[in-house]
Amino acid sequence: MTQVRVKGFKVFKDRHGRMRCYHRITGHKVDLQKAPLGSAEFFAECETIRTIAEAQKAKAPKAGTLGGLILSYFQTEHFQNLAEATRRDYRKCADFLEPIRHTPVHVLDTPLVSGIHDKAAAKIGWRRANMVRTLLSEVFRYNIPKGLITANYAKDVIPKRRPRDRAYANRPWSIEERDMVLPRAKPHVRVALALMMNTGLDPSDALKLRKDQIDGDTIWGVRGKTGEEVAIPVSRALQSALDSIPEHEAETMLCNSRGEPWTYNGFSTVWHRFKVDLEEEGLIEPGLTLKGLRHTVATTLREAGLDERRIADLLGQKTLSMARHYSRSANLAAKNRETMATLETENARRAQIVKPSAKSGKPKPKQATEAVQK
Repeated sequence: MTQVRVKGFKVFKDRHGRMRCYHRITGHKVDLQKAPLGSAEFFAECETIRTIAEAQKAKAPKAGTLGGLILSYFQTEHFQNLAEATRRDYRKCADFLEPIRHTPVHVLDTPLVSGIHDKAAAKIGWRRANMVRTLLSEVFRYNIPKGLITANYAKDVIPKRRPRDRAYANRPWSIEERDMVLPRAKPHVRVALALMMNTGLDPSDALKLRKDQIDGDTIWGVRGKTGEEVAIPVSRALQSALDSIPEHEAETMLCNSRGEPWTYNGFSTVWHRFKVDLEEEGLIEPGLTLKGLRHTVATTLREAGLDERRIADLLGQKTLSMARHYSRSANLAAKNRETMATLETENARRAQIVKPSAKSGKPKPKQATEAVQK
């Protein structure tokens, strides 16, 4: 029997006496039933596997290049611990940088990164361009200790500003809009909106909130996006909404009409249909979003005179150690109790000055500035 040899492939007889063949580098097996050893089909299959392997090798980031730095960052514990949505966004930014992945590390500098930032703004918009800048900053920062780069060349690149003529993506709700939406929402939707409205929780965090995270009159949790701790007092308005929740078996505080935990996509779909109906009836202006409720809390407290630090504490924007003692969180909760009292008082004051006629007609949302960057 003639022995068949193909460069890069191992051809052998297994312990059962059957012939086997695989590509040494990729481990890709050749099906000898469909492509018999030594046949034209066999050699064609080997050539296809070899071509694919070479293409993948050429595409893979090389050491000492921008692509190599990005790959190194994606393998860090820091990246793996980011929220799923953040990791997904960073990978999209890496896809944008794919054409220049072979750029040598030694040519990287601040002017070059600034140029990349400018091109990104022209092609994918100012918001995504700023995310590309953030990704590069993280990539450089985590590779400096490894000796793979000497400086963070993205740090001094100035972020792009929002165009003046562009509306905020998550504008704050007005009191009129709140009073128009809540009474018309179905009970299982109303309580979810009330939770976001009275805590400033991100929608995804609110929907995942477990029953055991509410201890007495305080919500204890961790922001899913950043891992930062939050300690939010339960106001009287929120407690009233929570008390209206029917008994259910889900471990989450909120549930859908079937008593099952909400998924983010599921709640977003229900909210979108409800919102569109209100818009078509002329009861609300376009632009209401779930994330806008978080901005509503921040804006209301800013306009009531609270400083940014206290607002940030309530929204979980302070960088805290995950190993912080429970007593320190208790101190934070005590301070936030005063902050929550201010929010509740301000909401009540604003509700009193709204004219009754405004609740029956089309509201005119107040244009408020964005108080705290989400």
